[in-house]
Amino acid sequence: MSEIFLGANSNDLTQKINLSLKRANRHGLIAGATGTGKTVTLQTMAEQFSAHGVPVFMADIKGDLTGLCQPSLLQDFLVSRAHDMGMGSITPAANPVIFWDMLGVKGHPVRTTISEIGPMLLARMLDLNDTQEGVLQIVFRVADEQGLLILDLKDLRALLMHVSEHASEISKEYGNVAPQSIATIQRGLLKLEEQGADEFFGEPALNIMDFMRVAYDGRGFINILAADKLIQTPRLYGIFLLWMLSELFEQLPEVGDIDKPKLVFFFDEAHLLFNDAPKYLLEKIEQLVRLIRSKGVGVYFVTQNPSDVPDTVLAQLGNRVQHALRAFTPAQQKDIKAVADGLRPNENFEVRDVVQELKIGEALISVLDEGGTPSIVERVLVRPPSSRLGPCEGEAQKTLIQNSPVASQYTNKIDRESAYEVLKLRAGYKRTEPDEESKTSTRTSSSTKESKKQGAAASIVKSALRAAGSQVGRQVTTMLIRGILGSLKR
Repeated sequence: MSEIFLGANSNDLTQKINLSLKRANRHGLIAGATGTGKTVTLQTMAEQFSAHGVPVFMADIKGDLTGLCQPSLLQDFLVSRAHDMGMGSITPAANPVIFWDMLGVKGHPVRTTISEIGPMLLARMLDLNDTQEGVLQIVFRVADEQGLLILDLKDLRALLMHVSEHASEISKEYGNVAPQSIATIQRGLLKLEEQGADEFFGEPALNIMDFMRVAYDGRGFINILAADKLIQTPRLYGIFLLWMLSELFEQLPEVGDIDKPKLVFFFDEAHLLFNDAPKYLLEKIEQLVRLIRSKGVGVYFVTQNPSDVPDTVLAQLGNRVQHALRAFTPAQQKDIKAVADGLRPNENFEVRDVVQELKIGEALISVLDEGGTPSIVERVLVRPPSSRLGPCEGEAQKTLIQNSPVASQYTNKIDRESAYEVLKLRAGYKRTEPDEESKTSTRTSSSTKESKKQGAAASIVKSALRAAGSQVGRQVTTMLIRGILGSLKR
């Protein structure tokens, strides 16, 4: 039976606490106050999943997970912990790591097209109301019907202008397109661009399967997303992570219960995904978390307090690692009671008391057993990692980025013909055609004039066909994932 060694019972160090890989896709929670050891627990779990051939994705909020790519420095407290737990000596080891960065600075650029994001998640990014979201839906419908690709922000801006200029006829078919709504969306796009979203939208788009690579030695790659800047725009961060999870759901086949996950996904600062989210979006998140485990994906939320995660999602998290919590206020005392109620009790101690006494690197752990039942909660010393604690040193990160197996795929941005270019060409043709006829009427025959008009028209048709043709390969997928989570209604 394949298991991950999480730690040893604090009261009986000979008792090992393990997580069965077969139950690892039943999702989990790593919680605790700041400075109690959540990040090290996350690092330890990530490198063990990797050692068992399971790829991992995680967001690096503070920049201190990059040390996974270098061996441990064997600090005294780590050596002592390993000795106390009966591990013997720690064997320092670097892990296979791929670095990613939505801004393309500290890793490979992560990009997607606006079409793939879809109007619903884009509306959440822009904080639109229902009326404004309806206008955005119309813009996407017009783009579909006219075969216009919406790849980046300039494509969407061009389409908004196009819809605005033809608002009267479009409104007759789809409903009112108010200038105020168009203006609000345009301002939202400007704000999104200032947050760095112009780097996120475009091509080459991320192939989500690149998160599921396995190294030559059989270890799963650990994908680390640089999120120290991204976290400053929490709405963009939350929607971005949700989009990635949605992509996995759409692309992976059903596998049911398997011996180990195909991928483990860690949501750090998970509360940012749920803060101020409307009810129907929370329902979609809960539905997605519930269904994606059948695709072989394990999702682990990392946050300070379990109450940061809605109850409907919390109920799906069977594997729990609870670091220390503080109880300085009535609200915090209520949270501790909720934590105790959510863990299978241990007759040897009272969870409400122990959770406030836990030392750094110590946690209350309950995992699903082979039958899928939560184990009795135990007080556990979490095992030390084999990789470096904190940020990596020197040029290691830069070297890994340069030699990455995906380096050639994502380095250079592509700007192919899409809505912006097609609409620009159309507008140019409409402006120049009367002038050309006037200039040539006195010095060309009617057949020559007709030939020129046909040539210009042919250019437009060729452009439109090229845009439509480039969309054929993704048409079915686009229709499936339009609205991303809306597709889960099927």
